[in-house]
Amino acid sequence: MNQIDIKSNEYPSSLRQIPDPPGILYYKGDWNPELFEKTISVVGARRMTRYGETMTDRLVTDLASSGITIVSGFMYGIDARAHESAVNAPGKTIAVMPCGINRIHPEYQEDLYHKILGTGGLILSEYEGDMPPALWTYPRRNRIVAALSPVLLVMEAALKSGALITARLAEKFNKRIYALPGPLTSEVSLGTARLIQRGASILTGVQEILTEYGLDSVKAVSSRQNGMSGLSTLQKQIIQHLSREPLTADELIRKMGKPSSRIGAELTLLSLRKLLRLQEGRYFLISQGSCGGYVCL
Repeated sequence: MNQIDIKSNEYPSSLRQIPDPPGILYYKGDWNPELFEKTISVVGARRMTRYGETMTDRLVTDLASSGITIVSGFMYGIDARAHESAVNAPGKTIAVMPCGINRIHPEYQEDLYHKILGTGGLILSEYEGDMPPALWTYPRRNRIVAALSPVLLVMEAALKSGALITARLAEKFNKRIYALPGPLTSEVSLGTARLIQRGASILTGVQEILTEYGLDSVKAVSSRQNGMSGLSTLQKQIIQHLSREPLTADELIRKMGKPSSRIGAELTLLSLRKLLRLQEGRYFLISQGSCGGYVCL
């Protein structure tokens, strides 16, 4: 069983500094100390909204492609989306488990588990063997997620949620916290609003986070420019409209005053280029090539 003792020089220094660090970290994957040099922790709602999913994908893609290791807790929702976006960037990610190192939890995310390991990431746990998760192991796991990075991103959170527990721990550990603003009609935006009210930084773009790490957005901008190259004027106009909000094909036709056949053909071409995705009848921008919203700075 692979493990790192707290006395080892390769034990993460940020984790050693908290009041109750795990004495032993069990892990799967290739232990590479460079993974811990630039890390950012990402947490959020298990029942994420489309908005939360889209923004996590965009932000994490840019951060991971810039060389920052994404840390999260492997649960369904925002955690899983953060890991998935990191490996697709392509980039590195660390999953911190609330169970024994030999258990995949949740088990239906087995494919994601192996993707993380197959792309040079790590699976971590302070528990050995096949120990099942318990109510008390989740907040214990959260302290590791909060401790491993100098910055915590809270993408979505209800007022009573594990994400807010992680945020409170990050505050205790003197970490910088960013919270994603969202519509107050959504219960998973109330927690992030509360964090902002308490002093968390409003997340308005990827560049401000990259600056925290002494990085620029060259890689992210290059990726978007590559995705945007060769687009027609009409395709760029469609992307501009979708940068404001997801729309149906009929809504785009009305806003743009173009024939339905032309709009339909361009939407198909943009989808084939993986610049758009269709979900529940509306077209959404995805991170590659999307210059809308407030993350393409």
